[in-house]
Amino acid sequence: MRTLIFFVMDLRKLVGALSVLAIALLSGCDDKAGWTDESDPDVERSHQRMLIELEEIRRRTPDENPFMGDAATRELRMRLANFGGLMTADDKFDAHMRLGIGELNLGNEREAIANLEAAIEMGDEAGIQISEKYEALYFLSIAWLRLGETANCCRSPSPESCIVPLQGDALHSDPEGSENALKYLEQMLEIGLDAGRLSETAWLMNVATMTLGNPPESLPENVRIQWPAVGSPGSFPRFRNIAADLGIDTFNLSGGAIADDFNGDGLIDIVTSSFDTGSELRFWKNTGTGTFLDRSKEAGFSGLFGGLNLLQADYDNDGDLDLLVLRGAYFSRAGQHPNSLLRNDGTGVFTDVTYATGLGVRNFPTQTAGWADFDLDGDLDLYVGNESEVEFRIPGQLFRNDGRQGKFVRFVEISAEAGVENFRFAKGVSWGDFNSDRYPDLYISNQGEANRLYRNNGDGTFTDVASQTGVEGPANSFPVWFWDFNNDGAEDLFVSDYNGRPSVRFRYLRGEKLGDGEICGLYAGDGKGNFQNRSRSAGLDVPMLPMGSNFGDIDNDGFPDFYLGTGTPEFSAITPNLFFLNQGGQKFQDVTWESGFGHLQKGHAVAFADFDQDGDLDVFEQMGGAFPGDKYYDALFENPGFGGSHWISVRLDGVESNRFGVGCRLRAVIEEGGVERSVYSHVNSGGSFGGNPLTQHLGLGSAKVVKRLEIFWPATGVTQVFKNVEAGRKIRIKEGSQRIRSEKLRPFRFQSAD
Repeated sequence: MRTLIFFVMDLRKLVGALSVLAIALLSGCDDKAGWTDESDPDVERSHQRMLIELEEIRRRTPDENPFMGDAATRELRMRLANFGGLMTADDKFDAHMRLGIGELNLGNEREAIANLEAAIEMGDEAGIQISEKYEALYFLSIAWLRLGETANCCRSPSPESCIVPLQGDALHSDPEGSENALKYLEQMLEIGLDAGRLSETAWLMNVATMTLGNPPESLPENVRIQWPAVGSPGSFPRFRNIAADLGIDTFNLSGGAIADDFNGDGLIDIVTSSFDTGSELRFWKNTGTGTFLDRSKEAGFSGLFGGLNLLQADYDNDGDLDLLVLRGAYFSRAGQHPNSLLRNDGTGVFTDVTYATGLGVRNFPTQTAGWADFDLDGDLDLYVGNESEVEFRIPGQLFRNDGRQGKFVRFVEISAEAGVENFRFAKGVSWGDFNSDRYPDLYISNQGEANRLYRNNGDGTFTDVASQTGVEGPANSFPVWFWDFNNDGAEDLFVSDYNGRPSVRFRYLRGEKLGDGEICGLYAGDGKGNFQNRSRSAGLDVPMLPMGSNFGDIDNDGFPDFYLGTGTPEFSAITPNLFFLNQGGQKFQDVTWESGFGHLQKGHAVAFADFDQDGDLDVFEQMGGAFPGDKYYDALFENPGFGGSHWISVRLDGVESNRFGVGCRLRAVIEEGGVERSVYSHVNSGGSFGGNPLTQHLGLGSAKVVKRLEIFWPATGVTQVFKNVEAGRKIRIKEGSQRIRSEKLRPFRFQSAD
């Protein structure tokens, strides 16, 4: 990254000592950063202790946080105000440059522009190098672009805002930001740029031109790109963003999202979190009448701040879904924040039991984790993938669920003895049984280093077989998931690529092919422990850059599709979120431009769910960036429907197995046009950054009946079989019982919150 990242790193150095000191004071152990004292067995005291710690983190944020803090910016303002007259032109250039970037990060675009213009003026006086002037012009153009987004998309949003192709209400009615950005981007071209800088500058010029409603032909040929062609009318239906209509379009920074039934009424609710250490969790209750109600306070979320990612699980096997909140990502040593395990009382009211269950003993920066019953003892264990760095070496954590110890479930951390410490910068965690031995295996996506595939040995230990199975790459990856994309019954792997920056996307649209190190891994498994990378043959050799993401069968054809929320912390990462339609398990079609999913704002946690009970999956996306000045509104894309396709929804009740059947395999045998085929699903919440319901939605194509429904329970090795199950229903199956509990869903129309 450019000076922006140097600015962040300088801030980390500035607050590093303060961070370590504050953490040591909280932990009571100044020689073991990240350690706290013994777990508190009292639930209420556990909850109050968490509130105190999160409030302390919120209070320290302005001085310590490398993304949301303003300590360095305050210092620069003071230096220029008090000592600016004593500075050389070169020093003034540096100070105004850094202050301009700091103001941009905080959302003060006008102040950023003024300081960056002053930097350029001082730079000309000081005779700075061309490369330094390029940096100043670069950030000045970015500041103008962001001002345009703020004026047109943030202050005057519409359902079409920032969704490509920009047209109608998505065009900028106030052209000031984009017009000035183009002026400075053109000046950068006159400087003479290397290929990488030219590509990024050209991408931004094309985006700015599109916001003004001007055609690509208005740009010089060497920087011009032709945007992807939109399919013929009716080739793929357009999904409309209805979040604002429903009042669930929270304006926030990046964060987590889960769609599931948290109060037991059979309706899919939404829970979200934010990277912002001063932002509380949100609970949106589905009323079943087309609206959502904010029940955050009633859910017990007051004072529960922060969290870049969320996961749901029934950790105590009591039949309701609990929540895990992950915190501290990207903050390095300053990110030794406690995660939260929130116990559900069954009505959607939560209590923080982190310290009562043993999960709060060591706190490390993280935003990824995964639940699985790795030892097949009938309860869910937890792996937390932490962000280890060269100067801050920390392990990943495997927490074994030891069941109830008196009143409470207890977790014991066993990563060292299990051999899964990783010691790499983990950004994605997923569990799946790649070799069909019943035992869940663990995949970890690591940024900047080889990924891990820890094979479960069945004796409490794991062996990393990523190299021998050929799934170590890509080297710069992010979200990951196990799935069965081709319905052959074997679990496959999707490992995203995080190299598709705007410069790479520009080169791609200009006809340049990507190298093997620049594309995702679509690893088709054979169920015997082997994989074959099919990313190129499946049409996925394209720039991606995903953060939040997930998969689901959007058209009910029985094959899972997927959606990628794209971006980086940089303001310049203005690139469309991407949607890929599965073409019969052989190829994926990019339908971003015709579908309405191509949002230019930074996309985070994604959840596929049937919120309106009409039999097809809608898509919720948590939006926003990492800096205070990069907030945006969450989105809910309503599925317009795909005529003629059928479905079935399956909820499992474990008895010997974990309560929601996480890790179980479903197989629906159907017949279409006299040809029999199978649709497979493995019970999980989808990808590593966003949570789908644990109730599984299976598209059935044109089939109205499931000829044979198989449920494989790994804990016992038993397969239950049901025949001639009618489609178009939600069914519930209890482990060991041949009775199917059926519920015919009552669809409803979404209603405006006004």
